[in-house]
Amino acid sequence: MRTNRTVLAGVAAALLLAGCASTQGIAPQAQLREPAVPQAAAQPVAPVSSTWWRDFGDPQLDALVEQALRDSPTLGVAKARLRRAQSTTDVARTADQPQFQGQFDFTRERFSENGLLPPPLGGSTRDSVTAQVNMNWELDFFGRNQAALRAALGTERAAQADVAAARVVLASNVARSYFQLVRANEQIAVAERTLAQREEQLKLVRQRVSAGLDTNLELRQSEGALPEARQQLEALREQAQVTRNALAALVGAGELPAPAKLPTMAALRPITTVPALPADLLGRRPDVAAARARVEAATQNVKEAQAEFYPSVNLVAFAGLTSLGLNNLIDLGSRQLGVGPAVRLPIFAEDRLRAGLRGRTADLDAAIESYNGAVVEAIHEAADAVASLQSLARQLAEQRQALAAAEGAYDIALQRYRAGLGTFLNVLSAETSVLAQRRLGVDLAARVLDARVALCRALGGGVTEQTALAAH
Repeated sequence: MRTNRTVLAGVAAALLLAGCASTQGIAPQAQLREPAVPQAAAQPVAPVSSTWWRDFGDPQLDALVEQALRDSPTLGVAKARLRRAQSTTDVARTADQPQFQGQFDFTRERFSENGLLPPPLGGSTRDSVTAQVNMNWELDFFGRNQAALRAALGTERAAQADVAAARVVLASNVARSYFQLVRANEQIAVAERTLAQREEQLKLVRQRVSAGLDTNLELRQSEGALPEARQQLEALREQAQVTRNALAALVGAGELPAPAKLPTMAALRPITTVPALPADLLGRRPDVAAARARVEAATQNVKEAQAEFYPSVNLVAFAGLTSLGLNNLIDLGSRQLGVGPAVRLPIFAEDRLRAGLRGRTADLDAAIESYNGAVVEAIHEAADAVASLQSLARQLAEQRQALAAAEGAYDIALQRYRAGLGTFLNVLSAETSVLAQRRLGVDLAARVLDARVALCRALGGGVTEQTALAAH
């Protein structure tokens, strides 16, 4: 007996050693990098409101953003992925719990007369019945199930952050399209004023030609300015319609504001400019939080693959009844019980296990580099938005002075023409400068609004890492 035990122990030790393949030489190559945010403020910057679009003071914009957040298919896809990740987590949570399965088998069988069973059972037809409960409990000695659960939780957190990031992107795209529509509408107003002004100038030139004060040269110059103004007006109307189509695609079903009901640039309330980038910028970005959660999930996937190199131990048990003949099933003698361990060793599977671990490690490297890219992009976007706002403030100040000078020059040129001291070409040249400055003023105001939206998006859209991972 002692000899048998020694032999069994030796065989078990040999199997255990054969089953534990080596993970040597397989390790991640990428490293997490978190560069410092440039120009970080000495004092913490107040976070962006989670409903930052309301700060512009336009109820129509508020309604459009809320409609998009409610009806957007893109956001619906992100929410569906979150539900899928949550279901995977729920499945992973059950891996460490005992698994019970009910069993009922009923077989009517004729036993062979020449088989193992002697007559009268041999040659007879009987009912074979089994009713029992089976239990299987995997004892997670090497942490494989726990690693799988933590990986599923990381994937779920990434999906939660993806939903928050999709909300930020959708709201910012709606706001930017809306402001582009406001810009096009205001440019149309400038073009319409230009066309009306040139029609008035044509009347004046015709009167002067009739009075012999001007020649056909001035008349042709004035007439040629009208088709140019109409063409510019039509091009702006095309831009406005294309922008309306884009906005309609973002918000889904519903009526968009009529052009007459759109606000002017001056009516939109400005958002306070952030003077510098916040030091905790990366903690405010849901896309960065999602990338970090994927790194955590990939890390746990590597640990799960490493745990597969070791034996798995299950505790197996069953209890039930089995009998020949349904009438004997509930007899006390029909009961059967069993319990015992089941050990599974990955014998001679080293190549397969190492290949699987290399794949998981490569996935971790990809997740780390994706996170590093998200960090660089976050800093880049925020820095660009701050730089644009600071530059646009200076450009607007210069543009207002240039517009005032151009309008003054135009008034002088028009007065000199009416007095017969200048040519109509001087009037058209001065008017061209005025119109160019008016259009530039509208474009700069629109760029300011766009840059403010870009800054809100770059700062995470009012979503912190904690709220992103808690969102559903």
